[in-house]
Amino acid sequence: MHYTLEFLCVVDCQHAVDFDHLAATLSANSDNAQYNYSVVAATYSKQFDTSMLALTEKTKKEKILEAAAVLFRDKGYPATSMRDLAQAVDLQASSLYNHIQSKQEILREICFFNASRFLEGIRQIEQAHSSPADRLRALINLHIDIAMQDMTSITAFNDEWRHLEEPHLSDFKRLRREYENRFKAILVDGMAQHIFQRLDPQLTLNTVLSSVRWVHEWRQPGKKQSLEAVRQTLSELLLKGLLTA
Repeated sequence: MHYTLEFLCVVDCQHAVDFDHLAATLSANSDNAQYNYSVVAATYSKQFDTSMLALTEKTKKEKILEAAAVLFRDKGYPATSMRDLAQAVDLQASSLYNHIQSKQEILREICFFNASRFLEGIRQIEQAHSSPADRLRALINLHIDIAMQDMTSITAFNDEWRHLEEPHLSDFKRLRREYENRFKAILVDGMAQHIFQRLDPQLTLNTVLSSVRWVHEWRQPGKKQSLEAVRQTLSELLLKGLLTA
C-alpha cells in the first residue's frame, strides 16, 4: 500500500473550484486583497488532510509524477526529457502522453499541489495554536513531515518551480509569498510579545526555512535516527536560537 493523492491543477476556471476555503483564507490575509485567487482551482479525489493521508495503490499518473520529481531533482527540469520519464516508468514515449501532456503539466501539478499542502497546513496551525512558539514548532514539524511523506515537496519548494511558465509562475509566486508572509507574521508576533528575540524578521524566516530544506536527505537507507528524533532536534535547535528565555 502506498500514499496517494490527486494532485492540484491550475485550470482556466471552466471546472468546479474546490479551492474556495483556501482562496478565502488567502484573500482575507493577503497584503493585496484585490488579487483574484480564483485563477487557481483545485480538484481532489479525496478530502485533503495534512495529518492523515489516504492509503491506496498508486495510479500510473502518480507513479509518473513521482518519477518526474526524482528526475527533476537529479537532472534538473531543463535536462529531463519526456523520453527519460518514459524510461523511468517503463512506458513507451507515445504511451506516456496518454497520462500526461507535457513536462510543464507535471511541474505545474507538483508545484501547486505542494502550495496547497503548506497553505492548508499553516491554516490548521493558526487555528490550533495561539502561542507563536507553539505555531513555530508546528510549522517546523510540518516541513519535516511533508518532506518525509513526499519528496515532490522538495522539488517544488527548492528550485524547479522557477521553470514554471506564465501565467502559472506568477500564480505560484503569489501563493508562495502568501505562505512566507503568514510564516513571517508568526515570527513578528513572537518578537512583539517578547517571546522571540528581536531579530530581522526576513532573515529569521530565511534561516528557519533553509534549516529544514535538507531534511529529505535524512531519508536514506541506513539512517537510524527516528522521524520524531529529527523533529525534536530541529525544533529545539531553532527555538533555542529564537526564544528570549
